[in-house]
Amino acid sequence: MERHVQVFLNRISYAFIAIATLIFFFLYLHIPDTCFDPSDPKLKPHSRFPKSTCDFTHRSYVPIEQRNHRIWSTKTWTSAVSSYTSLFKALQAQNYLLNQSRVLISSAGAGHGVQALYEMGVEDVTAVELVESPPLVTRGDPHNLPFFDGVFDLGLGVYLDRSLFPSRYVDQIERTVRGGGVCVVTVEECGSQEVKDIVKLFKKSRFIDAKDVVLAGEKRTRIVMRVKSPF
Repeated sequence: MERHVQVFLNRISYAFIAIATLIFFFLYLHIPDTCFDPSDPKLKPHSRFPKSTCDFTHRSYVPIEQRNHRIWSTKTWTSAVSSYTSLFKALQAQNYLLNQSRVLISSAGAGHGVQALYEMGVEDVTAVELVESPPLVTRGDPHNLPFFDGVFDLGLGVYLDRSLFPSRYVDQIERTVRGGGVCVVTVEECGSQEVKDIVKLFKKSRFIDAKDVVLAGEKRTRIVMRVKSPF
């Protein structure tokens, strides 16, 4: 009895396989190239589905210089650069920044700060970010800066408040700035108690001042620390 049941079930399985195969071939032979009427005289090129991954019209290559020109000419870019210029001019007025200064910008983003310094006449600028933005910003980890100790006159950490390890972030900036040089960090706008907590992160620097600023459209607090001389 069990043998007859098994044979019956096998026949049903074969029948379903045959039906499924026929349906598959039917669908394959009747898949349209487009969901639009091909006789439509106003048919647009994008309405035809590609038959393979190679059946595309590739976008034209845009040189990085041309792409940057488009970005740098926008109002958003120029406004952000202007805010960095205000920040650096204030530091310049206090003699923390000179045209001959060697400057490090950590967490440099797309390079607004670099552009601002270049326009001010500061040429020795190094900027790092996790994602590079050539030619202004190179790839580098703000928590593990690939520079020798004490090689910069001024180090700017733009986004201390967004770092994964704030103490490590500060340590790396402080390490790469020479004795007598200046470390500058910015955080989301905060009060005096928060500033005191941030100052405690610095182990080899003394507090100079703190000021609320607007940077790239964001209200932030700028903190200046002077690295102590080893002698």
